[in-house]
Amino acid sequence: MTPGAASQESVPARGSADAVVVCQQLTKVFKDFWMRDRARAVSHLTLEVRPREVFGLLGPNGSGKSTTIKMILGLLKPTSGRVAVFGKSPQDVDIKRRIGYLPEESYLYGFLNARETLEYYAKLFEIDYRVRERRIDELLDMLGLAGAQYRSVREYSKGMQRRIGIAQALINDPDFLILDEPTTGLDPIGTRQIKDLIIELGRRGKTVLLSSHLLADVEDCVDRLVILYGGQKRAEGTCDELLTAGDRTTLEAETLDEGTIAEVDRVIRARSGGSRGLVRVGKPRQTLEELFLDIVEQARKAEVNTSGATHGGQTAAFLKAEPEGREVIESLLKPVTPEPAPQASPATSAPAAPAQPDILQQLVAKPSAPAADGGAPASRQPSPVSPPAPTGPDQSVISSLLGKPGEENKR
Repeated sequence: MTPGAASQESVPARGSADAVVVCQQLTKVFKDFWMRDRARAVSHLTLEVRPREVFGLLGPNGSGKSTTIKMILGLLKPTSGRVAVFGKSPQDVDIKRRIGYLPEESYLYGFLNARETLEYYAKLFEIDYRVRERRIDELLDMLGLAGAQYRSVREYSKGMQRRIGIAQALINDPDFLILDEPTTGLDPIGTRQIKDLIIELGRRGKTVLLSSHLLADVEDCVDRLVILYGGQKRAEGTCDELLTAGDRTTLEAETLDEGTIAEVDRVIRARSGGSRGLVRVGKPRQTLEELFLDIVEQARKAEVNTSGATHGGQTAAFLKAEPEGREVIESLLKPVTPEPAPQASPATSAPAAPAQPDILQQLVAKPSAPAADGGAPASRQPSPVSPPAPTGPDQSVISSLLGKPGEENKR
């Protein structure tokens, strides 16, 4: 890599203010041992992935899709050009927590089972134990692996291993999900399920980058797409912009008889001066995928057993942008206002219990002094106000027993 390229890549690319990924004139050239150009994988690629969209990166094998993804992830450094993810350099560690990545080949530990595999990846993101366990249960159920979660990954078929790879890409609930050939090795059931999941994630506000060479898989999912060939961008736009044919019109109706079809053709030719008419008349045909899924659904309703992955359950709750325990936490942190004690009415209130006299104080109290003239004893003087009693219950009793200093000598 040239010094000029290094200075360029240190500055994030500039695009839309809220763009998730921005690539500007991105180029990657692989060199041999003698630093000679061996292969130009990506050449002057400019693209932008916007928030909350499913973006398709299409092209045949060797067109530069995986290389582009690795530069977006910071796994490869571009030879020239600029790339930014969430407005920062791909090498910035802070953005890694917001990204989920499914590589083209799933590299899994064969001696771990499915649950242990997801536990491992969840711990890398430092996810709390309770949240971790709940997410693992939801993902295994969603991908149809709950019944095989304790089998070693080495015993899984390629399609089942692919499902575990998708689960590990979703375990951290990423804001930006990168899927490189996600349907490789999956049967039609798994393929349909992954496409439905991608569509659902897009509806829930996730940003998804989908890379594939299977055009039918991408066509059903993406909002915008880029087609690569030879490392260069050949086309870009929405599916409607790229796929709509401007020289044909399709009419669809209920089943028509021959006379009605002939009348429609006569009207079209009359309106166009005879230059146009019906090109093709036929009955719509379902796709092979629809037929396959219909047969599988009938077998499932008949409760036919299978040892492979099942159809799977609903989308995991944490992927639906639902707060996890937020309401419970807020209710625990809310300050509690003490309720006032109920006041009993005078008619129903019980009489207060009389104060118990301090018997020890009465026993040790000083007797009244006799009158000076030997007559009747002097009128009793009002007792002075006693100081507040100590807080300890035993100290008041001890003080009453001891009395004032010097009283014992006067007696």
